[in-house]
Amino acid sequence: MDSQAVTFEKQSAPLSKQELVERISRALPQDGYVEALPGLVLFRSSIADKTVFSVMEPAFCVIAQGSKEIQVGGEVLRYDPGHYLITTVGLPTVGRIVEASKDRPYLGLRLYLDPTLVTSFTLESGIETRKGDSTARAMNVKPIENSLLDAVVRMVRLLDRPNDVKALMPLVVKEIIFRLLLEGQGARLRHLAAEQDHSRRISRAIKEVRENISQPLNIEDIARRLGMSVSGFHHQFKSVTSMSPIQFQKQLRLQEARRLMLGEDLDAASAGVRVGYDDPSYFNREYKKHFGSPPRKHIANLRSNL
Repeated sequence: MDSQAVTFEKQSAPLSKQELVERISRALPQDGYVEALPGLVLFRSSIADKTVFSVMEPAFCVIAQGSKEIQVGGEVLRYDPGHYLITTVGLPTVGRIVEASKDRPYLGLRLYLDPTLVTSFTLESGIETRKGDSTARAMNVKPIENSLLDAVVRMVRLLDRPNDVKALMPLVVKEIIFRLLLEGQGARLRHLAAEQDHSRRISRAIKEVRENISQPLNIEDIARRLGMSVSGFHHQFKSVTSMSPIQFQKQLRLQEARRLMLGEDLDAASAGVRVGYDDPSYFNREYKKHFGSPPRKHIANLRSNL
């Protein structure tokens, strides 16, 4: 790229970021979130330090204003308008908005990464990915390049052009995937692909754990079915998720129990049994350790804030 083009890109980046702020603010004038386009969710918050526990699905996330921390396992990732976050498997996370105020609210977006689309487009693109890199973390934060930011802005512009969404949204999403591949995210995106490499095996294991959340976790059986050694499975699983299989299942169980108590009005003992805890006292201890309060108190606090 010649010096004139580099200068233009440096000058255009602040304008793109400002446009993103303005368009998200206009689409979401109050705190909250909305699925503004298929697979695209916008977020706004004027309050910092609010902690959110969730299972984060495969997604590409950009912040227009403010900053945020995501904890996965023992790792904490922070990103801001100069960085994006990508995750390619469903992981239990703890999110916290770090910078936000009424004058400068946190503004962000999340684009769902459809596994079928990512897989087919990765093959169509002809961009080679590193098949041997099976230890790539599923979640990553990286500086956002101007070309990728430009594609994001063009996607958000479609909010004002509803008649163009059906034709142009798929094209912009493919361009975003293309930019991510060019930026070296291919190994990560392979977690969504269909090849039977180690990273794909771990994705299958994650799916199995999530679908059988209340069942005891038999590491030896899972490793054998995947054609891996127990030690190799442990290593690969933790490399991808930042958690051991047991830690991963525990966080999934506790978050599902929280959902059952909050959304289906189950009591703590019933929710614990539903997700695999036969001992109510042990469930209460584990819940308090993870969420900071015993189940009944925590759910009461959540309901008071709704």
